[in-house]
Amino acid sequence: MRSARGEPGVRNRWASGPLLNSRIMQKEENHSGELDKKLAAVCGLYCEACSWFIATTEDPERLKRLAAQLHFSEEESKCYGCRSDKRLPYCEKCKMFACAAERGIDFCSECEEYPCDDLKQFQSAMPHRIELWVNLERIKSIGYKQWLKEIRGNYACPRCQIINSTYDLKCRKCGEEPSCNYVAKHKQVIEQYLKNR
Repeated sequence: MRSARGEPGVRNRWASGPLLNSRIMQKEENHSGELDKKLAAVCGLYCEACSWFIATTEDPERLKRLAAQLHFSEEESKCYGCRSDKRLPYCEKCKMFACAAERGIDFCSECEEYPCDDLKQFQSAMPHRIELWVNLERIKSIGYKQWLKEIRGNYACPRCQIINSTYDLKCRKCGEEPSCNYVAKHKQVIEQYLKNR
């Protein structure tokens, strides 16, 4: 089964323009520097760099394409982050989220069974999860607020600073290649994954 966290094989067909720029500005105003825990998934993923989050908050055309790929409605496909009230069906069924809630912990790395088999299987399945262990250890070491400040730089375009997903090989706003540090570090693995899909 394909994870709904990424959008392998689908590239953003528009790189810039007034609609994207207005959505980016709106998003920046909404975030206003606040470090929202909803963007730090219990498993250590950075929700703001998820293709589905980007589609939900900035790119209606991307949302339509993603929804069609998995046969979800656009409304079902909307996701505002791991801890939000509105999550993608895949994220609604997340074993790690349910487990963390049951154990009363915020992140998997706080668990006495960390890393469990479910988390190991999840981490190894797709390229956007490569740095999961590093992320969880960093969150444990410096806290999620500081981690959110740091991790943003891993997905921000070096030219225009927009956040890109793992599967945006080129920046979705300015076309810079690679789109971000994460893609630069893991480009071969990402390309191989996309090729084998």
